[in-house]
Amino acid sequence: MRVNIQQTEPEAFKAAYALEKYLGQSSLNPIHRELMLLRASQLNGCGFCLNMHVTEARKHGETDQRLHLVSVWREAGDLFTAEEKALLALAEEVTLISEHHVSDATYQAAAALFDEHYLAQAIVAIATINLWNRIAITTHIPVQA
Repeated sequence: MRVNIQQTEPEAFKAAYALEKYLGQSSLNPIHRELMLLRASQLNGCGFCLNMHVTEARKHGETDQRLHLVSVWREAGDLFTAEEKALLALAEEVTLISEHHVSDATYQAAAALFDEHYLAQAIVAIATINLWNRIAITTHIPVQA
């Protein structure tokens, strides 16, 4: 592991953790949240976060089949709901924002299914996992057994 941000800059870690606390109290469906976090972590290549969120998703009743197919959700037919597909698309575009930004089509698909509060919470969740992915990858936080 490289620098331990939690020890070296505890105020920065507390600030990031405050977002987690907010999200834990949000109205986000736990499965929606975990699917978004998994997809972003897959795209970013964050083993620590993938491991953590697969474990969390299972605690909320997510199936192994769906967990194995998150990375290919578009090809999974009706295995994912319209709401989940909209959130997975949003997670991809927010995570890969430097490539093509968030398209109007993706944003409008999510906005048509969720109210402004839920949509805002989803965007914050995706932005937050991207923060954690970047910290974990840059500092080489090891995958927990």
